[in-house]
Amino acid sequence: MTADPEHPVVQGELAELRRRLDVAYARVEGGLALLSHRTEETAKELDELNSRIVSLEHARWPLPSLAVLTALGALVATVWQSLGR
Repeated sequence: MTADPEHPVVQGELAELRRRLDVAYARVEGGLALLSHRTEETAKELDELNSRIVSLEHARWPLPSLAVLTALGALVATVWQSLGR
């Protein structure tokens, strides 16, 4: 058993441990809140980028159409050169 003079020391150490635990808990809670906020912001940015990519994909020319236009241009140039001579 412990003597009476040791009880205040134990109580003080216990209070210090509780304080440290509260501080550590608050730190962890703050870190989790920050990570949660960053995750939400990242998800929003990802959604915005996805919508921009979709709009860019719809606005681009398909490759087969560009190939046909290039071939027609080359054909017109060839016919023009052959008729010009």
